Amino acid sequence: MKLNVKTGSLDAEKADLVVLGLFEEQTQLTDMAGAIDKALGGVIADLLSSGDFKSKQHQTLLLPTGGKLAAKRVLLLGLGKEAEFNIERLRQAAGKMSTTVRDLGVKSFSVDVGDWGEFEALEASQAFAEGALMGTYTFSKYQTTSKEKKELDSVTLLSADMEEAAEYKEGLELGRLVAEAVAFSRDLVAAPPNEVTPSEIGRRTQAFAKELGLTCQVLDEKEIAKLKMGSFLGVAQGSIKDEPPRFIIVEYMPLGAKEAPLVFVGKGITFDSGGISIKPGEGMEKMKYDMAGSAAVLGAIRAIAALKLPVNVVALVPATENMPGGDAIHPGDVLTSMSGKTIEVINTDAEGRLVLADALTYAERYNPKAVVDIATLTGACVVALGSNAIGLLGNDDAFIQRVRQAGEDAAERAWHLPIWEEYHEQIKSDIADLKNTGGRPAGTITAAAFLSKFAEKYPWAHLDIAGTAWEDKGKAYVPKGATGIGVRLLLNLAKSYVAPAVGNSKAAAVKAPVAKAPAAKAATATKAAAAKAAPAAKAPATKAPATKAPVAKAAPAAKAAPAAKTAPAAKTKTTKK
Repeated sequence: MKLNVKTGSLDAEKADLVVLGLFEEQTQLTDMAGAIDKALGGVIADLLSSGDFKSKQHQTLLLPTGGKLAAKRVLLLGLGKEAEFNIERLRQAAGKMSTTVRDLGVKSFSVDVGDWGEFEALEASQAFAEGALMGTYTFSKYQTTSKEKKELDSVTLLSADMEEAAEYKEGLELGRLVAEAVAFSRDLVAAPPNEVTPSEIGRRTQAFAKELGLTCQVLDEKEIAKLKMGSFLGVAQGSIKDEPPRFIIVEYMPLGAKEAPLVFVGKGITFDSGGISIKPGEGMEKMKYDMAGSAAVLGAIRAIAALKLPVNVVALVPATENMPGGDAIHPGDVLTSMSGKTIEVINTDAEGRLVLADALTYAERYNPKAVVDIATLTGACVVALGSNAIGLLGNDDAFIQRVRQAGEDAAERAWHLPIWEEYHEQIKSDIADLKNTGGRPAGTITAAAFLSKFAEKYPWAHLDIAGTAWEDKGKAYVPKGATGIGVRLLLNLAKSYVAPAVGNSKAAAVKAPVAKAPAAKAATATKAAAAKAAPAAKAPATKAPATKAPVAKAAPAAKAAPAAKTAPAAKTKTTKK
């Protein structure tokens, strides 16, 4: 979908459809709405006064213009209460209008958001682009029916003058890059597990790393064994012959190896059967989404590199299936982790923490500023927080607050849970250093308590996205299916380390050089076509051995980008007209 900007007035816009936003309990039409209402013979005022259109959030009503306006149709869009309208509501409005117009079979529309609140033009246009593009995302690759697919071709954002138009164009480009990173993440999660295998995640990562000039390694099972990642390999045992694991390392180091990076660790279980402690059959098909954490960290580093943020970031992904079989680990087995700590396996379905444990230990070699792991880790988190919040735990209050604020700014909210010492009692083992589950009580917390034992040498936060990584009903800019959650939160977290220029500005928009990111398309691959992945280039900041047969040599590391400056306020605010 193409995003356009032009100067002009909504009442004079020649288009298939224009969108007019109205606030709830609005007592007087704005100048723009009044001009459209007058041309239509007062029908909008009548609808409002009669209560037939209450302007509730996401309420819509289509009006034909009968040639009384240059546009063929006007779509009324409820914006809700004006006092509650914020940048997230604007993002939602963009998603709602875009999907509504698309579903009507209309190919394009124009809108003026200039009287929708007091936002800077850059902020408003970035949020608009994110909402419109994320809202109209679809994953229809495997649908072969002849039913006509409805798609939007273009959206035009109208501006008051050329100066505002320039800000709009920049904001739309920033929003596009963010939305493409989210789409990349969603594509990975939505694809079936016979397509997105550990090797396939490695190949897709190498592809975007090469385009964006990142350093990428994809370690195979032999190299993982050399690192003594016994906890990770324990999970992989059940499928190691047919779908071997991969440990994926991506480095974006524009500030050089001497500057400590942020490290993002994402759980990459491409299919989770539960192993020997097998899950119930009902709903098991959804367990392809158990690699949503890995998709989030890869989408985030993709966006960070495309935006050329001056901050060092590393993404680590332990990717494997969790399958039963003759080679699979048993309940009662003891594994030796990369850290040397021993783990008694109580339940093979508590596998995510086992793969993350070794990745968190690996992160130590970067001497990182801080580490975030993100995972669809526990059903207990769904019970505790439902589908509206991420579980947030960690070992450093200041860093936890920083992560929480990054989520607030992205409308990917996280709720802080404690890891008091009493919870550690539940994961003590009689025969090993730890056991991998503390039972049903406080399951989310005891899982994080387990992880904390492998994250003792740096500030660390854990994000449990079990309840938020998949959407069952569909929301304004989150269609049914994979949500891509975590991409924008981690991007905002990286921005907060771009000091002193970016920080946590209200707009959360970075005015920095942008690079065109590769289009987020799902690659067609099956198990039969899976080739053995190998690292593209030796990561300069790690001690991991280079693979013997690189598949795709990574491009040289990206040069340090100029410090990203806080987006200056557009001299023309989007205010009421």
